[in-house]
Amino acid sequence: MTGQSLLGRRRHVFEIEDQPWLPQAIRDGVTGYLNYLGNLDARPYQGFCDALAAALRTTGEREILDLCSGSAGPLPTLIAELDRRELPVRVRLSDLFPNAEAMAAAASTVPGRIVHETRPVDATAVPAELAGFRLLCNAFHHFRPEKARAILADAVAQRRGIALFEGVGRYPASIATCMVTGLGVLATSLLMRPVRWSRLALTWVVPAIPLVATWDGVVSCLRVYSPDELRELLATVPGAEDYSWQIEAEPLGRSPMRVTWLVGAPRV
Repeated sequence: MTGQSLLGRRRHVFEIEDQPWLPQAIRDGVTGYLNYLGNLDARPYQGFCDALAAALRTTGEREILDLCSGSAGPLPTLIAELDRRELPVRVRLSDLFPNAEAMAAAASTVPGRIVHETRPVDATAVPAELAGFRLLCNAFHHFRPEKARAILADAVAQRRGIALFEGVGRYPASIATCMVTGLGVLATSLLMRPVRWSRLALTWVVPAIPLVATWDGVVSCLRVYSPDELRELLATVPGAEDYSWQIEAEPLGRSPMRVTWLVGAPRV
């Protein structure tokens, strides 16, 4: 399915996690929950993983620069998927608001394969010394079109490969699933490690984390760029014609959910 979503054009609705005033404990609770979910499925996004592996082989890159990492998301699982394809990589985590503790915890799950930047990194203007194939996991929807275009343009200007995927979208099944996110936060709060009293208090006493996660989950669905909209962005990126691009909406097994993804690499 490569056309527009069932709900029309993208809407940049207010998302709480984008706001600098959001307390760090709530932000970390939401990103921690998303990180937990992102590593539950041992075989995610097979088409995306195949396309990313092919692009890494084409470019010769063996390092991934993960942008907008949050709490590292599904990176440990993605590393395992690339290992299955006989393509071992190292990952450098980065974020405009880096959560060093969560990033270090993610690094400990795959010793020697994940490092992290402690300084803020702007995905629209990545320092040239930060090499690697760029990746955004469930993060591209945070950016309005002008910023989203700038992320793609910066990668092209620096001749870096770039990949992104979004696990939600503008269709009823995705929105319905996100509307019950709060229940998922409650169900997993005691399973997530390490146990944090602040997270439990903001989940069970003052349910800020479930409420923010639910609102932002639904809003994220409305913000995701469709495959056609990604192509529209690329049409205005100077030099994009010198790249090979793959853009798909991939079903997640037999579920009604699907993931939208993009992989681009310089032509050799």
